[in-house]
Parts: sequence; C-alpha cells; structure tokens
Amino acid sequence: MAKQKSYQNFEDKLKRIEEITSILESEETSLEDSIKLYEESIQLSKECLMILENAELKIKNLKNQMKEISIKDFNENE
Repeated sequence: MAKQKSYQNFEDKLKRIEEITSILESEETSLEDSIKLYEESIQLSKECLMILENAELKIKNLKNQMKEISIKDFNENE
C-alpha cells in the first residue's frame, strides 16, 4: 500500500475519502490495508469536520460584524 499523502484543503480531503470508500467497496483489499484505509478516512473526516466548524464560526463572526455595522449606521442616521 502506498504511503499516506498529505491532503491540504477540504476538497482534496473529501475526494480522498470518496476514493477510499470506492476502494473498500469494490477492490479486493487485505484486511490490514482495509483497516489502514479506514483509519485514514476517519482522520480525514475529522479534519473535514474541523474545517467546516471553522468556516461556520467565520460566517457567524461575519454576520455579527454586519449586524454591528447595520446598528451603527442606523444609530448614526437618527
């Protein structure tokens, strides 16, 4: 089995998870390799979840900033 490659962004991680799923579903893979692939997919899933949580937090912060700007603009126009 090939050495584990580093996947930098969300899309690459997700694509690798899909590849692993296909391998586990369709190819004849040894038990040892299947376990390694499964472990890799779990780690990538955790990383994807962390990326999504960070993105959600950024969006919430941006929305809060927009609310603050809107309130300031409203108050200044009074």
